[in-house]
Amino acid sequence: MTEVAKTQSPRIGIIGTGAIGGFYGVMLARAGFDVHFLLRSEYAAVSERGLQLNSTLHGTVRLHPVQAYARAADMPPCDWLLVGTKSTGNVELAPTIAQIAAPDAKVVLLQNGLDVEDSLREHLPPSLHLLGGLCYIGVHRSGPGIVEHQALGRVNLGYHSGPAANDDTHRQAIVEAGAALFHQAGIDSQAMANVHQARWHKLVWNVPYNGLSVVFGTGTTAMMADESSRELIQALMAEVVQGAHACGHEIPASYAGQMFTMTESMDDYLPSMYHDYVHKRPLELAAIYARPLAAAKAAGCELPRMQALYQALSFMDRHNR
Repeated sequence: MTEVAKTQSPRIGIIGTGAIGGFYGVMLARAGFDVHFLLRSEYAAVSERGLQLNSTLHGTVRLHPVQAYARAADMPPCDWLLVGTKSTGNVELAPTIAQIAAPDAKVVLLQNGLDVEDSLREHLPPSLHLLGGLCYIGVHRSGPGIVEHQALGRVNLGYHSGPAANDDTHRQAIVEAGAALFHQAGIDSQAMANVHQARWHKLVWNVPYNGLSVVFGTGTTAMMADESSRELIQALMAEVVQGAHACGHEIPASYAGQMFTMTESMDDYLPSMYHDYVHKRPLELAAIYARPLAAAKAAGCELPRMQALYQALSFMDRHNR
């Protein structure tokens, strides 16, 4: 078990200490960064017992004591804010971000879906930099303050908007500084030139596997073992690529096949939408399905299988909650 030592600058705030926020927060703290965690329901448990990461790649990492807070008002100003909450609550989250952010702070949305930055930007102070963070990782919570890491971990970063929007050099420097934070924590991270295109790339995996895990009630192994579900996954991937192309974003012809092959080699994985459904939390349908469908339709492109999956998930989500 690895214990964690702490140094000072820069100060990093984690908003939403679930599986994603917990993993990256613990890894950054292990690397010596000054990390502060905002929690809600698990505040008492984490304050008492700390955070524990059980990783197939990094071993067991325990962070105790944790700089944990139940209220944003109690947190110190943070230079970097990593947002690991679900995109369903972005608008309501804006005042919390503004309260915690230090002057010239960088806000990174570690969320799935399309245009999640757009839905938040208008509610943030113009002085804050907003970045998109795409997490390629297999991770879930197994209990209060306990994070299970199965595979991967890469975070790709891209600048969305803020004071550096019209300054290429400044914008690139911010993205590279963010990637450097993750590199120092032993996490692969790459700078992205186009956040919107990168989010379409991520949808190639998220659209089929997240939604079908809810509809089928199973993880990736069972889906990949059945010929009918394999064909459906490939057809959905092809539709996402078609939608991206219609919106002006090029995705290599080989990319969907690479994602499909990668999933075949993974241990069984239950995507985040499956866990949300089981725990009766709102599903991220707007970001992962509604917005891409609307963008493709506006570009003259219909995606019938993705539309049908979205309609089925909408029904299940309404009746589940």
